[in-house]
Formats: sequence, C-alpha cells, structure tokens
Amino acid sequence: MKKMLSGNEAIARGAYEAGVSFASAYPGTPSTEVLETIAKEYPLIHAEWTPNEKVALEVAAGASYAGARTIAVMKHVGVNVAADPLMTLPYTLIRGGLVLVSADDPELFSSQNEQDNRHYARFAKIPMLEPSSSQEAKDFMIEAIRISEKYETPVMLRTTTRISHSMGVVDLGGAAEQKEPTIERHPAQWVMLPANARRRHPVIEERIRSLRAYSNTSSLNSMEMADTSIGIISSGVAYQYAREVFPEASFLKLGMPYPLPDETIRDFAAKVDELWVVEELDGFIEEQVKAMGIACHGKDRLPLCGELNPDIIRNAITGNAPESIKEHVLPGRPPSMCPGCPHRSLLWALKRSKCFIAGDIGCYTLGFLPPLDAIDTCLCMGAGINHAHGMSKVFGAGKEKIAAVIGDSTFFHSGITGLANLAYNNGAAVIVILDNRTTAMTGSQNHPGTGITIRGEQTTHLDLEQLVRALGITWVRTIDPYDVKNTRKEIREALEYKGPAVIISKAPCVLLKSRAVSGRKLYVDPDICTGCKVCIGLGCPAIEFKDEKASINDMCVGCGVCSDLCGVNAIGGEK
Repeated sequence: MKKMLSGNEAIARGAYEAGVSFASAYPGTPSTEVLETIAKEYPLIHAEWTPNEKVALEVAAGASYAGARTIAVMKHVGVNVAADPLMTLPYTLIRGGLVLVSADDPELFSSQNEQDNRHYARFAKIPMLEPSSSQEAKDFMIEAIRISEKYETPVMLRTTTRISHSMGVVDLGGAAEQKEPTIERHPAQWVMLPANARRRHPVIEERIRSLRAYSNTSSLNSMEMADTSIGIISSGVAYQYAREVFPEASFLKLGMPYPLPDETIRDFAAKVDELWVVEELDGFIEEQVKAMGIACHGKDRLPLCGELNPDIIRNAITGNAPESIKEHVLPGRPPSMCPGCPHRSLLWALKRSKCFIAGDIGCYTLGFLPPLDAIDTCLCMGAGINHAHGMSKVFGAGKEKIAAVIGDSTFFHSGITGLANLAYNNGAAVIVILDNRTTAMTGSQNHPGTGITIRGEQTTHLDLEQLVRALGITWVRTIDPYDVKNTRKEIREALEYKGPAVIISKAPCVLLKSRAVSGRKLYVDPDICTGCKVCIGLGCPAIEFKDEKASINDMCVGCGVCSDLCGVNAIGGEK
C-alpha cells in the first residue's frame, strides 16, 4: 500500500511500524506534526506534550529503561534545552530503542537561529541518520530504532524544514509488535556517579568505532557511480537538489552522516576526478573529509548560511548562473499578529508606559515590528524574565522601568525558574504573562495550563495566579487586555511597585473557539474621523488608512480595542 505523506507524517508512520509505544515532544516548527500525527492516527502509541524538551527526552529515557521503544521529538533549538540529559544519556544502558528527532530550520523560517544540529551527534557521540525523502524518513526511523537497540545507544534522526514538510509517496508496511515493559535494575549503567561514568566512557568510544564499521557497510550510505569527472558527497535534501542539477554525476549519498563511513569515502574519492561536498549550513561532512587528507570543494564555493537550492548548487560547481527567468515578485507582507489578538492591546499599553520591554519566544515577539515597536530583546525560551531581572538589578530599584513579556506555554516551558529567581533575589521588574490558553505560534497545541492532553482528554491544569504566588510573588493581578483603560492602570501600578510584580493578561487566542471577542465587525464613521492615526498605531491588519481617514476591512473580529482608543468616538458597530 502506498500513501502520500509529509516527512513528519512518515516519521510518525515509521515509529508505528517500528513498534514504538511511547512518544514525547514539545511543539516547535518544523517538528510539530510528528507527535500530532501519532496522537491522531496511532492510538497504540502513548503520546504526550511535555512542558519542555528536556522533560521530553528524560521521560522517553525512562520509558526506554523499562524496555519500551520510544521517541522524543523537537526542533533544533529544543535540543539545546535537552542538551543536559543528552550528553550523559549515551553513557547509560538503552534497553528499548530511543530516537531523538531533531528538526533543523535552515533559512530560519520560524526560529531564532540557524544552528546545525549534526554537531550534537558528534558532541554526544551518538549515531545520526538523515533522510532525504518521505520514504527514507519512514525507513530511517525503523532503522534508527534497530540501531539503538543493537548498539544500546540513543540515535538522532535529523531532518530539515524541507524534508519535514515536503510530501512524497511512501510504501506502508505492517507494525512490529510493541515490547512489553519490564522492571530491571542496572545501577552501574544507570547511576552516573563519577566512578560509573568513568567506566562507561570507554564503552562509548568503542561503540563509535563499531558504528563506524557498520556505517562503512550499511545500505544507508550508497554509492551511485556514473560520470567520474565529478563526484558529489551529499545527504538530506541537499542530495535531492544536487541530483536534480547533475543527474549524470557520481554520488556518495550519506544516510548516516555520523559516524562517517571513512573507508567508503576514500574509495569514492579515488574513483572521481574532482570531489565536492554539498551540504546545508556548516561544513560538517567536508571538515571530516578534509581531516582524512582528502581534497575537496565545499564551503569554499557554497554558502554557509541559509537553504541551498538547485540554482545555488549549479552556480557554485559550474560557475555559471542559470538563465534568467522572469519572476512575478509579490509585494512584501511582513508578519503580523492576528486581528483581535489579545497581545496587541497589552503591548500597546506597555509601550506607552515608556519602559524597557524584554521579550520572549512566541506570537508576541511580532510586537517588535512597527508600529508597535514594543519588544526590546528576544533570545530564547524563558530568557525575557531573566533579562528584566538582570537589568533591574544593575540599575537599582526605581531608577529604570523594566518589564518582560512571556506567553503561558513559554512560561511553563522555562519561565518558572526565572520568576522564582526574580522573587528570591528581590528583583524589581514587572513580568507580564500573556495567557492566551494555548501554544499559539506552533498551531494551538495544549500545555499544562489548558487542562487538556494531546488526545483531547481532560486533565489537571496549573492555575497561573496560584503558581506565581507560590513562587514568592505577592503583587499579582489578572487582567482583561481588551479593557485598555484598566490595562494601562494596572501597568502603571506595577511599574511603581518597589518589588517584583506580575500581571497575567488573560484572554484566549482569537483562533480558538473559546475566543472572547464578539465577532462583530466595527465601522469607522468618516464624518467623525479626524485622521489622527491613533488607531493605526495598534498595527492591526484590519485597520487601513485611506483618503486621510481610517477604515476597517473584513478582517475585523470585533475586539473593540480601536474603538476604546478613538478619542472622537468615530469607531463603533457596523452599520
């Protein structure tokens, strides 16, 4: 049976066919659909959203220690969060196959950096597979589980945005039987005291040698000999691009880029006149090939940054740019928060308090853009609270107004410890938790604050206000961000308070069925409108400015914020 699947859907299918029984993840583009597909289509696999990626990897490790086959799924920056357990996990005994799916994001379509997570495989000394199609995404997941159990090691399955989201025909197979979990005790291999870890390190080094020997004979790496004037070593989606441009060239396609098949590479290099390494982002393969004493071209001609494409590869290898193709250039469309987004009015009010605003990862980061211009820093998940605390401390209480904004899902992910630190060290910053009842930026996934699991089951939920007070914060207010007047009042009071203060801005994402807006489109009376442009300052896509007057288009959802801001009462209900 064949089926069209995206790479993410194929990974989920591979987990099913491999007999995986436990899957954990924190949502993040481009990896999100793996767990969503498992939850929707493969009920035999327990699936759960976890508060962050560290938790996802650790619970998967626990399931593996019980003998179950497991996967932990995350985007590339999520592996940074999971790096603590990842570095020690290879020292431990892996009973049930354990695969870490890392989805990289070349070109930064939805990320704050462009890191190349192939380095993590070498850093942690674990094998890594890299599919170049949906079919391979499924097949490689099955093989990754097999390798994990045979060599008693975690395995990384690395994808990129194009592989994750591209569709391809996949041959479907049957599911392997899930392993029955059992309790065993292996303290010398699971308790990583220095004495135990010291004995385990040589095991890792010997395992890598064995895996390199396996890589040299594995069908995951294939040599495709044709015209030997040029030979190309490649992997992942870069292989597809290069194959399209040079169909007659000879290729060494690496499905297992770590450990590299050194003998196979030497054999291939000896058969071609000119050797190229074509890979996205860093020269991960190229550097290792050159370290073997083999001359090759790579990043001396190909870009280090961004995605590759056939034209870039053709130009780099031949020096000839493709013939010019007439393109229809679309007008630029900068990203924007949705019409009626509850974050917009809160950020508008916060900006007008003239405070420094430390940001975080989420939809509200778009408040950086004009006309709001309301985000001054954004580093990584949970960093905004810590930025605000550090700045408030070096300035001293009351000398500068410092605030931070963080979403509810991001707060549960990595903001709780920062807020505990703020209270413990007597910080004087204002923290605004933007509680829109979902993980909005990655497609409205649930989290510990929603009370609903990935399968839609009711469960316990964390009460933000009680949690904040339990962390030691005494000045806490929950507000409706659509009430602009009260929002500005509470922000002023919070900024005047001498200690740590928290505002919980509570209103559902407008894309949720439970949204709190009316849905009644508003209307601007042109006879009353003075053209002052105050409403335009919100940056709402539903508000336009024509013929020196404001107007409201069909995108309006009726949140009413612009009406509250209009000093001449020109905005009201639709005629």
